[in-house]
Amino acid sequence: MDNNDIIRRIRYSFDFNDSKMIEIFGLADHQVTRAQISDWLKRDVDPDYEEMPDKQLAIFLNGLIIDKRGKKEGPKPIPENRLNNNIIFRKLRIALNLKDDDILKILELADFKMSKHELSAFFRKPGQSQYRECKDQVLRNFISGMQLKYRENKKL
Repeated sequence: MDNNDIIRRIRYSFDFNDSKMIEIFGLADHQVTRAQISDWLKRDVDPDYEEMPDKQLAIFLNGLIIDKRGKKEGPKPIPENRLNNNIIFRKLRIALNLKDDDILKILELADFKMSKHELSAFFRKPGQSQYRECKDQVLRNFISGMQLKYRENKKL
């Protein structure tokens, strides 16, 4: 999954408008314009499409954590220059304050089954023997389940 697709899906999941997106970046002490947001949200066939850098997505996810969980004492987290699916998954987990069982239920909403052991391997340190790289399929299904869970709740 590319960064633009991820931010598009997160925006849809929580029904964020442009102002809310700008606010989330602001929570991570980063200013973006409505035009930048618009260009990142466009499809790659659009001539105004702009690829979202890893650092920008990391800033957005850090802002999402602050938006969903509140400000934490101490310095704000430093955004990563390079992201992978494991880091993105971890940041979404933190932002939504999810436990393993919560994540497994969200994955089941997308008809994707996985064991707790398989899931925990994604959140280990890369040097550990049990560490497993999170593939696009897992992240895509998690975000799809997230859309079903959080988008549904908006309609109630």
